[in-house]
Amino acid sequence: MSNTIIELKNVSKLYKLYRNPKDRMKEALHPFRKKYHRDFHALKNLNLSIKRGETLGILGMNGAGKSTLLKIISGVLLPSSGSIEVNGNISALLELGSGFNPEYTGRENIFFYGAIQGYTKEEMQEKVEDILDFADIGAFIDQPIKTYSSGMKTRLAFSVSTSIHPDILILDEVLSVGDMFFQAKCTDRMRSMIDNENTTVLFV
Repeated sequence: MSNTIIELKNVSKLYKLYRNPKDRMKEALHPFRKKYHRDFHALKNLNLSIKRGETLGILGMNGAGKSTLLKIISGVLLPSSGSIEVNGNISALLELGSGFNPEYTGRENIFFYGAIQGYTKEEMQEKVEDILDFADIGAFIDQPIKTYSSGMKTRLAFSVSTSIHPDILILDEVLSVGDMFFQAKCTDRMRSMIDNENTTVLFV
């Protein structure tokens, strides 16, 4: 157990699906608690143990619960039942541009993301050149994120999230929008993090 970085025990995530918004209200107000929804189990009694430095690829069709699993591990979602234990800091790219403020420039968002992760401005300043070099988006770094293409957002997000040297790196399909050269560059960086920093990587 001492080398286990993520442990899930009987984790389930249940969603209530309604045909329309009115049914949600009718169910809430019904005096006999009539059921107007159907249950959807995104995850059901999942047990998973991941050791420090392991890499886990998660495959599945749409709706299989892949993103739900990553969000629960990241702390974005709470499980409906079961328990989860995470022993390390997490850097997660769950959605394109998540963790960024679209009104801020790319450069401002580097410091914004760092602050969310608990880094000081001075600590992030030491990482800026490496982040800019890896992202390679040129003068766009001083333009608002809302003007970025999906590929540019991915470049900056991946560069920032891997520059903070997390114990756990979580990637949810974000590299699917990058070009082949950048995907190869990202793969090389992930390999280096796994080999040299003992980083645990989870990706969909």
